[in-house]
Amino acid sequence: MLGGIEAGGTKFVCAVGSGPGDLRAEVRFETTGPQETINRAIEFFKEQARGTTLDAVGIAAFGPLDPDPRSETFGFITSTPKQGWQNTDFAGVVQNALRVPVGFDTDVNGAALGEWRWGAAQGLENFIYLTIGTGIGGGGLINGELMHGLVHPEMGHIRIPHDREADPYAGLCPYHGDCLEGMASGPAIAGRWQEAAENLEPDHPAWQLQAHYLALALMNMTLTLSPQRIVLGGGVMRQRQLFPLIRKRMLELLNGYVQAPALLDNVDRFIVPPALGDQAGVLGALALAERALHAK
Repeated sequence: MLGGIEAGGTKFVCAVGSGPGDLRAEVRFETTGPQETINRAIEFFKEQARGTTLDAVGIAAFGPLDPDPRSETFGFITSTPKQGWQNTDFAGVVQNALRVPVGFDTDVNGAALGEWRWGAAQGLENFIYLTIGTGIGGGGLINGELMHGLVHPEMGHIRIPHDREADPYAGLCPYHGDCLEGMASGPAIAGRWQEAAENLEPDHPAWQLQAHYLALALMNMTLTLSPQRIVLGGGVMRQRQLFPLIRKRMLELLNGYVQAPALLDNVDRFIVPPALGDQAGVLGALALAERALHAK
């Protein structure tokens, strides 16, 4: 039995099981202070482990964080804007309390791993998972390994062209203003149009602009990382009319430069929604637990 924590900035989702067909219990609760929230997750796993064995726990968390097992601050939430969570030891506290191997990575890398294990990226060695919601984050696999390096990808903060005459909105990222997250996250859509994204009609001009910004980002990522597929999740991407708009705009922006049949002839299979839906995050956390168990 594996445990998974999808640790979001607004809510935690904890589950036990071994995969999509075997989720034995699940709980959701608000993200408050680190001590209260982490302890609540620990108590859930202790309760579920009574009479059986919990083998490992995976944590897919908001960041920035430290995913390097060689680092003194491995398992820490680091310079997050989430109030009270800066420099919080997360994985260490869980491991000390439960005495099991703990896998730890970003929420988007976790979701990517879940999609690779059970969902839309099965059989691929190189792909990107991007979530567009309250924030924008990205991760994925390169040559079958989760993306790590200096720290971890921060794809939501890449700079994209901003025509201020066509779109005078300044952007809302507290660090970069009009980066991708500052221009195309859910709160950015609400700030620009003075209306929550879910309340906008499918033919609202917001979606053409949104597709333009996301297509610019995906073009840059495709040219840089050459993924075999791009999976787009998050609350904003529940607006399914975005997918054909993004695909069309990205092909226009590439202008025939990337001559790959998987892109040119099958763009509907190149840019796709997550097969695991809203469960990608917590199932990804279970996949992180599975990796930690096999690595011990």
